[in-house]
Amino acid sequence: MRVTAVGCSGSYPGPDSPASCYLVEADHEGRTWRIVLDLGNGALGALHRHVDPLAIDAVFLSHLHADHCLDLCSYYVLRRYHPRGSPPRIPVFGPAGVAGRLAAAYDLPPEPGMSGEFDFQEYDAAVRVGPLLVEPVPVEHPVPAYALRVSGDGRVMAYSGDTAVCDGLLQAAADADLLLAESSFLDGAENPPGVHLTGAQAGSVATTAGVGRLVLTHIPPWHDPQVSLAAARTTYDGSVELARTGAVYHL
Repeated sequence: MRVTAVGCSGSYPGPDSPASCYLVEADHEGRTWRIVLDLGNGALGALHRHVDPLAIDAVFLSHLHADHCLDLCSYYVLRRYHPRGSPPRIPVFGPAGVAGRLAAAYDLPPEPGMSGEFDFQEYDAAVRVGPLLVEPVPVEHPVPAYALRVSGDGRVMAYSGDTAVCDGLLQAAADADLLLAESSFLDGAENPPGVHLTGAQAGSVATTAGVGRLVLTHIPPWHDPQVSLAAARTTYDGSVELARTGAVYHL
């Protein structure tokens, strides 16, 4: 299993990265299976650097804030108007209301919305895409949100999405080989509850969950990422680093 950080900027695209997007690939029975976790602002353009967007098998949205889903509008245009013709629909999984939310974002009528291009499905159980099993786990955020636990060939990666510390996050991260943990808030600041993690909290989650490797992501451009990294190292003794666009993590 390979995980590529296509976009890792928090809350909006930054000068060095689009907003959230992660490409997960696994080889199985003579082909490569590919899924995308989130498709935030600016991510579709960067995705072209790593794969033909028409080769994606499924999209999984952690939640429906713009920095995690809005480039699905651009992906709709690509699939609908591509000069090679419209390809078959692919599944797009997300929280309740995902189809209507994306139709409204592109000013489409609810019916048919984007249903000619995407097979929208709301989370209710684990989903298998080729050799990859994706388990959505509800987490704490101001809107319905999910951490995504992806397993394949005996390896596990977990993606926090946007969340505060909660049981769901610990469940998703349990014994993961790799945890992509958001780190939007600074330790010591007056942060509102129930929204995001700090660096120290991300490290503590990694320690409690027994994670093999921690990658901090979703740090807003207005923060110094090195501050978050230093904070995570106070609560986690394992391998920890900052996400960067284009980085590939092999599991």
